[in-house]
Amino acid sequence: MAGKGIPPRLCRVLLLLAVLSLCVTCVLAYDELSDAALRRIPGGADDFDVNKGALLAPILVPRVPGTPGSLAVQRHFVRFFSETLPEWRIEWQNSTSKTPVTGDRDVSFSNLAFTRDPPWAGAGDVSRLSLVAHYDSLYRPEGFIGAIDSAAPCAMLMHAARSIDVALTRKWDAMQAAGDAGSGLEEEKGVQILLLDGEEAFETWTETDSLYGARLMISFPPLNNRAMAEAWDTQVYPAMSTYRTPLQAISLFVLLDLLGAADPRIPSYFVQTHWSYQALAKIETRMRKLGLLRSKVQTPFLSQADKAPSHFTRGYVEDDHIPFMERGVPILHVIPTPFPPQWHTMDDDAAHLDPATVDDWAKIISAFAAEWMEVGEYLDEPDDSIRERTEL
Repeated sequence: MAGKGIPPRLCRVLLLLAVLSLCVTCVLAYDELSDAALRRIPGGADDFDVNKGALLAPILVPRVPGTPGSLAVQRHFVRFFSETLPEWRIEWQNSTSKTPVTGDRDVSFSNLAFTRDPPWAGAGDVSRLSLVAHYDSLYRPEGFIGAIDSAAPCAMLMHAARSIDVALTRKWDAMQAAGDAGSGLEEEKGVQILLLDGEEAFETWTETDSLYGARLMISFPPLNNRAMAEAWDTQVYPAMSTYRTPLQAISLFVLLDLLGAADPRIPSYFVQTHWSYQALAKIETRMRKLGLLRSKVQTPFLSQADKAPSHFTRGYVEDDHIPFMERGVPILHVIPTPFPPQWHTMDDDAAHLDPATVDDWAKIISAFAAEWMEVGEYLDEPDDSIRERTEL
């Protein structure tokens, strides 16, 4: 609607300038990592070994919601953060739902959120980079592993959290020592890993038979004491907080899916967040030029950094981001098109993961998180033995 006394055409121009200004603000919200900092981004080394890797191997089991395999993987996630990254807050959101294959029997779904905020900041005053993957696997075919879909992305996110954890502590300790903590001179930024349950359809992908975890996370109240205090679209932060709800506090929702096969092609799906795609693509380009990535490709993973606004369509891949996108959360969807040939077949197993590609994605996502959180100067030099193993 045009403002009173303002011509409609001028009103549209002013609105466009406001949107462009917002995009520029987003793009300039943080500084790029230096080459030295990119070199300090660690690879996964033995942690991505499909047989004994501490991060990946425990996820390479069938993980149908509500089954022993799913519970075992949940314990793996919680144990990793509790023992290795104890500064990260662990929250559960547990729900149940009927499915087309279980009749009147409810299936349990458990989402996990692992969050690291500045220690002095109130929960409602922190904007968060949300790094997301689903951890469940298909109901059929029986025994389906889902290494690409999406065990490997979960392991990548665990690696990213570990890669920036010490640097976050150092940055925030330095800010407190300098008296800058809570000064308002810098936006309060946190980071969270969301591992979602029930993405896969039990029978046929429909609006009701899919995305159980994502929809339940933000649409229903919790069912027990371990769950989040309230559902994310109704939980309200205290009055005078910067953000009204946890959803409004998500500055960018980065969803990883179907990653780990060789030679992926990742389009840029949304013009509104193309700036974040460009940032991720630039990290890949720079790391390749520095010789920090292992995969040998003719086309980069993220090759649409120069995509013109007129080339974007309304099409997108249906995935866990949909309930969040419908509520206004900005989305960066990192999923290949076309899908890997192993998609939803028994070939989506450990043997069809490409180790170099898995390790490269882990580095790229870790670098993106480090850049977003502006912790480049606080990163450790990689251990020489790890560097040697990841460069083989």
